[in-house]
Amino acid sequence: MPWCYPCDRYFHSDHSLQQHLDNSAAHVEYECETCTRTFASDRACDQHMDALDHWAPKFECDTCTAKFKTQRAANQHMEARGHWSNYCADCDRRFENENNLRMHLNSRIHRGTGVECPFCKRGFVTASGVSHHLETGSCPNAPTVNRQSLYHNIRSRDSQGFITDQKQLEWHSEMSATERSWNGYNYECYLCHREFSELRTLNRHLNSPIHQQKLYHCPNRQCSREFVSLAAMFNHLESETCQFIRFGQVQQRVTGILTGRQRLIGFS
Repeated sequence: MPWCYPCDRYFHSDHSLQQHLDNSAAHVEYECETCTRTFASDRACDQHMDALDHWAPKFECDTCTAKFKTQRAANQHMEARGHWSNYCADCDRRFENENNLRMHLNSRIHRGTGVECPFCKRGFVTASGVSHHLETGSCPNAPTVNRQSLYHNIRSRDSQGFITDQKQLEWHSEMSATERSWNGYNYECYLCHREFSELRTLNRHLNSPIHQQKLYHCPNRQCSREFVSLAAMFNHLESETCQFIRFGQVQQRVTGILTGRQRLIGFS
């Protein structure tokens, strides 16, 4: 018959013995986290591990699989190896989250200004930067290039609507406010009712992307985002939020897209 040695008791079956062992506090064993010794109480086990420093390492490195017995030891390891999560080893800087680190790595500090305007050769950090430069008519060597002309150029090459909205029948003509927009205090936008102290400021507001139709969309068919400007679309792709294309690939392709040397289908 099954027998419990510590209690000197017999049981009718193995099942009965197991129930007895499971339910009796006297038979609970606490194992050392390092060696093979067991103890009748949690307190005794803790005292043993304290005395012999047998606590298992619990503090993990942010990057590798190493574990340490104290957070201080883990920090010393990560400091020596540069194993902090969200850490830029080149700049010896830690960042609050992965997104902030990615923005830092994609900044002027690490990327430089390698994206050139195809007309004036001014350097920009990103595709969105050079696109904004052209869409706002800021290029001194291409005064006729602006948001409207750039859109028409890209749309004419985008027959399958990879990034442009092919349903747009025509570009909305530029809106222009007159003195009639004066409300007695300021010049008022008739679309959103914002007020401006000067008429020219109101007209700039009317023809900014704020009141323009959405002309572009993300090339990722699984993403439904639409954008009023090419710069905004590139900014979306650079963020890698929809994981369609990597930041560096956007920068490699932007000049060809702006000049017509880059096919739009798949950015291939």
